[in-house]
Amino acid sequence: MKHKWKIAAAVLCAVALVTVAYAATAGSQGDPLVTLGYLNNIFNPQVEKQVDQAVSAGENALRQDLDQAIEEWDEQVQDAMGGGSGQGGSRAVFQVVTLSKGDVLVGDVGCEVMLRIGTARCVSDSTPGLIDVSEGGTLNNGQNLVTNHLYMVTISTRSVEATSNTVKVLVRGPYTVR
Repeated sequence: MKHKWKIAAAVLCAVALVTVAYAATAGSQGDPLVTLGYLNNIFNPQVEKQVDQAVSAGENALRQDLDQAIEEWDEQVQDAMGGGSGQGGSRAVFQVVTLSKGDVLVGDVGCEVMLRIGTARCVSDSTPGLIDVSEGGTLNNGQNLVTNHLYMVTISTRSVEATSNTVKVLVRGPYTVR
């Protein structure tokens, strides 16, 4: 009978070892047993966290790109609309420039000038000096600007010299004052 108990004990140990071995491999790559609890409590939260992180990173990258594009666009609009400061910028709106007697406003090609207050004359080394857009004519070296007439610089060396103590002109486009 001792022999039967030894055989029974050996069989029982063998069964226990097989059960432990099987339990150790359950849910592994070789035996993909997955419980609903694992899916709900561990796997899904991990996947959701990874998706949230990826979406957040993508959103931040897009937001930075959009902010940069808006900033560049805003700078372009400010330049076009005369939002910059100082002289000589590319401007789409008129700005008031005050000159003293003897000051010379030199406009780049495309610059527009309108005399509002005081007197000024055209300075040019050749003809035509300035284009009188209001009348469709030209203004040559030494001729006086007419108040409220719009003049255009078509050659970059053309300029307007203040001949009275205080001169106010409206200017649109790039220029410098000497």
